Amino acid sequence: MDVTQYEDWLISLRRELHQRPEPAWREFYTTARIVEELESLDVDEILIGSEILADGERGEVPDEAELDSWLEQARETGVSEELLERLAGGYTGAIATVERGEGPTVALRVDIDGLPRLESDAADHHPAAEGFRSIHEGAMHACGHDAHATIGLGVLRAILDSEFEGTLKVIFQPAEELIGGGKPIAESGHLDDVDALMALHVGLDHPTGEVVAGVDGFLAVSHVDVEFAGEPAHAGAEPNVGKNANLALATAVQNLYAIPRHKDGATRVNAGVIEGGSASNIIAEQASIHGEIRGETTELMEYTKERATQVMESAAEMHGCEATVEFGAEAPSAESDELLVSLVADLARESEHVENVLYRDDLGGSEDATYLMQRVQDQGGVASYVGIGTDHPGGHHTATFDVDEESLVIGVDVLASALLELAGEDSPLDAA
Repeated sequence: MDVTQYEDWLISLRRELHQRPEPAWREFYTTARIVEELESLDVDEILIGSEILADGERGEVPDEAELDSWLEQARETGVSEELLERLAGGYTGAIATVERGEGPTVALRVDIDGLPRLESDAADHHPAAEGFRSIHEGAMHACGHDAHATIGLGVLRAILDSEFEGTLKVIFQPAEELIGGGKPIAESGHLDDVDALMALHVGLDHPTGEVVAGVDGFLAVSHVDVEFAGEPAHAGAEPNVGKNANLALATAVQNLYAIPRHKDGATRVNAGVIEGGSASNIIAEQASIHGEIRGETTELMEYTKERATQVMESAAEMHGCEATVEFGAEAPSAESDELLVSLVADLARESEHVENVLYRDDLGGSEDATYLMQRVQDQGGVASYVGIGTDHPGGHHTATFDVDEESLVIGVDVLASALLELAGEDSPLDAA
């Protein structure tokens, strides 16, 4: 399979997507642009928005005004108004299906959302120098999801140009960065006939030309929001009258980081955003924490959640306040199945574009692709997560992050080859 014929198209498309990043549930232009490409590729079925998302399962959805603002911005790009209307309300994302006769059903998951952060405009930042830096100030593709979406489309194009037999689904998932999009897709039913699923990520501190056949070490994660309610008072005249929400917050933050580690594995906690009070001479009546909790396994995450709840409620009680604790979007842990890891490793070693293959490596972070992986595995299928190395001058989520565009061809080559092998006459799935 000669995927180098797609290189110019891949680079051009990736730059288009990079220039218009949209954060979670606001991927209106991104989804519409992907659908335009899908229609040009003549896939058999395209589902979008509410058609691919289980009712009531979206996590961390922005308010209506925020969604409307991004939708209006997308309208200015000239993409299909009919498509945008179907995406209104933040029902973004798409699933493309190719049906080519008898054979297994295989799937590829790619995420499509950007991050709410400013992109560098330095002269040595490649997107700025080449004219495709983000035009949405305060939003950026700082984790490579523009490359992921592009690779997903490239894999579809390669499969359509091949002798593929079976069914392929490519899932363009929204809202990964908020751990909000994996669950509604996993529970939509669209994965229940999938025999093998692969997900991917570029970079992860692996250089261009290196492939990680199986990524493991996903930490289960849960977002948490805590509101501390106290009573105000004059800080000089009547400090004894108030009930200080800031003190409750400070006690909680300190004690969250003192939650005992667990013998069964790693746990994490982070009070990412803390806010409280209204003036220097007023005892604070309100304070809040926006944070996250992680565990090496889902069970370890649950352990940490339980202890964190105890810490925050006890801190409030100590200072005469009340604490309202709400856990938000979550993702479980997952492991890549050996069958797929072995297959990807063998095919990557055969690829002329790959210089080095790591059999397995740990992510050390979290990803809601784990919901999709777990769903397929629970239905008797196999799933894995593949790392496609890319030289990136800045770390993930930083202002100078960029993708080495040579990695686009590598991603298409390795993943399309694996999907073809899975659907072939001597598919390793037959022996599973």
